[in-house]
Amino acid sequence: MHQTILILDFGSQYTQLIARRVRELNVYCEIHPFNKIPEITADIKGVILSGSPFSVRDKNAPYPDLSAIKGKLPLLAVCYGAQLLSQTNGGVVSPSTIREYGRANLSYIKHDDELMKGMSDGSQVWMSHGDTILSVPGNFETIASTSNVKYGGFKIQKEATYGIQFHPEVYHSTEGMILLKNYVVDICKCEQSWTPDSFVEATISELKEKLGNDKVVLGLSGGVDSSVAAILLHKAIGKKLHCIFVDNGLLRKNEFENVLLSYHDMGLNVKGVDAKELFYKALHGLSEPESKRKAIGKTFIEVFDAEAHKIEDVKWLAQGTIYPDVIESVSVNGPSATIKSHHNVGGLPDYMKLKIVEPLNTLFKDEVRRVGHSLGLKDELLMRHPFPGPGLGIRILSEITPEKVSILQEVDYIFIEELKNHGLYTKVWQAGVMLLPVQSVGVMGDERTYESVVALRAVSSTDGMTADWSHLPYEFLAKVSNEIINRVKGVNRVVYDISSKPPATIEWE
Repeated sequence: MHQTILILDFGSQYTQLIARRVRELNVYCEIHPFNKIPEITADIKGVILSGSPFSVRDKNAPYPDLSAIKGKLPLLAVCYGAQLLSQTNGGVVSPSTIREYGRANLSYIKHDDELMKGMSDGSQVWMSHGDTILSVPGNFETIASTSNVKYGGFKIQKEATYGIQFHPEVYHSTEGMILLKNYVVDICKCEQSWTPDSFVEATISELKEKLGNDKVVLGLSGGVDSSVAAILLHKAIGKKLHCIFVDNGLLRKNEFENVLLSYHDMGLNVKGVDAKELFYKALHGLSEPESKRKAIGKTFIEVFDAEAHKIEDVKWLAQGTIYPDVIESVSVNGPSATIKSHHNVGGLPDYMKLKIVEPLNTLFKDEVRRVGHSLGLKDELLMRHPFPGPGLGIRILSEITPEKVSILQEVDYIFIEELKNHGLYTKVWQAGVMLLPVQSVGVMGDERTYESVVALRAVSSTDGMTADWSHLPYEFLAKVSNEIINRVKGVNRVVYDISSKPPATIEWE
């Protein structure tokens, strides 16, 4: 087992960010809900309490049982966690007279304290709380303050228990990583050995032991997650891994042929299945987004199941599930409200009777890419933008026809190729084109046209949870618009989407 930092989640929007920062220190960590604390084993070297949307004064505020942790293991309590420690030990927490939200500066730092070591006077930190600690118990020692918050940070005497009322995990806390390293490496004594290479070595060994001589089937999508999962499994069990890549007729231009070729170059045992007509038939007459998603998902399962049954004695279904999906499914408040069906087709039905293997379910997206790099995958695949499971089916904002797919494939191809040609592709997190159910009047030569409108979409993000629209150069957008209108018959107008997420989503459907 790995040395582990345990993060107890009280529902903060920043909890995953704490985990990502700890992982950046090459130390393994896990997030668990505050009310589902795992057994404290020798591998757990320290515990972090997250922030929370709750107030410790709320009637239903989360109060965990920390009896197996506090005073026995190093403990770092962030924001709500700090207020919880104070409140439960006899301190006073009260609503802030001024809501503390945003940037602040530390006006006092106890420089000889192990947690604050190396931090600068006036260091900028990020506050996000409606309550503040008015008084602390006698055995709490103040180690940091701002001009408005006396108990910005504290340590409980004679134990490695710390509380801070700011968020070191947020980029706006400019020296947050110094504080986290002090805690994780110096106070918890964690070795910084959680690396892509060590993950690959350990995972291949575990997969060999777990799977033995069993056959495994995996549905490839052409994306980063399923590709990295496939290579890990291939290195563990070789030709006993059977990959299925389905052409649903909603892929990007030439994607089926190109991706299939690249998979064969990697030595994978892959079968390509042309199922375009089945998908188009299932989508006939449908224009409502959720209906389209369900039809695509149902057809995929039927095609995949039929192909999987052609392989004798398959015991396992492999999936490219990553850690945020796992966290979401066991979060404090349960899975968050469904805004729409997930972009990627989810689990297969019970009747397939296969055991599940998920080699990436402890990794964040950026870690998957680093593991892929360690495995020798090409940058063209690793740096690919995310692409929704339903593909172009949710980028055609009306009933889907082969003709519309063809138009959108051509427009999308021009946009993506131009992003690459201008060195902008890797600066954008995700880009694509929507074919709108709108026609507009145009003039080409001496003729009046009445043709389709397309919307270009490009966003910057780290994980897709939030995203800002990409500020692409006007000259670039003008060139792309001109190329599209001149080269794609059926389109005479191009618009650019300047909405961020939230309130908009990245995809339109």
